[in-house]
Amino acid sequence: MKTKVTFLLLLALSLTGCAMWPEKRDAHATSVMQFLYPKDSQHIDTSGIPVLSLPLRVGIAFVPSTGNFNPQDGISEAAKAELLKRVAAEFHGLPYVKSIEIIPTAYLRPEGGFENLDQIKTMFGVDVIALVAYDQVQFTNEGVLSLAYWTIVGAYVVDGEKNDTQTLMDAVVYDIASRKLLFRAPGTSHVKASATPINLSEQLQIDSRKGFDDATTQMIANLKIELDNFKVRVKESPDEFKVVNKPGYTGGGELDGWFALGLSGLALLALWRRSSCRQNTDAFLG
Repeated sequence: MKTKVTFLLLLALSLTGCAMWPEKRDAHATSVMQFLYPKDSQHIDTSGIPVLSLPLRVGIAFVPSTGNFNPQDGISEAAKAELLKRVAAEFHGLPYVKSIEIIPTAYLRPEGGFENLDQIKTMFGVDVIALVAYDQVQFTNEGVLSLAYWTIVGAYVVDGEKNDTQTLMDAVVYDIASRKLLFRAPGTSHVKASATPINLSEQLQIDSRKGFDDATTQMIANLKIELDNFKVRVKESPDEFKVVNKPGYTGGGELDGWFALGLSGLALLALWRRSSCRQNTDAFLG
């Protein structure tokens, strides 16, 4: 009898073990690829040459989620707004940027594509848009799963372990009219914590917030680097970018300075050629 009771107790514990030590994987994600190219995951851009009209008007927005997604899961709209303010701060003060508009996610449709961005361009009067996406996976079981996110430049995969929170933030900057990807800036975070079943839910929320905050900090650091790299690319690749001034804009920004320098060089070259031609003509006529 005693042996039977012991067996029943062990059986009961084994059946309730999953409840006492839950194995779960929470994943919350949005995707730039799915938003821009919903019908073609293998899409290759056939964009035109972007005309950067200075000063630029920049929009910043989180891409919307798709599928069965609980708005209360993942990152809240209030938290998104705060993160976007941090991203927008990197564009403030740039002499070639006129304004930065934080665009609510509600104005972007799931899988809206560039047609949706054309609407945003008209509604908010922006030339360039920074689209921010994220992927966060929290593991509370032993590491047999992973975070897998398909970015504009390829797949990003990270293995997960018990009580891991893996977060990826991805900002891609597009010229809307030409549909040209100007640059991107990713940020990642790995938060490893230890929690008992009693405080697991609370700890996961804390780790989630920290994951988003840390990944955003890294993304912003990379954004600074990419902004500098972009200015160099505009200078060194005049065939890829065209820079013009809007009416009334007298310049002052580095991008505008490079363009003005290029125009000055062309003007001097034209004057030199004209002078040379006159000399040759005079010599020919005697």
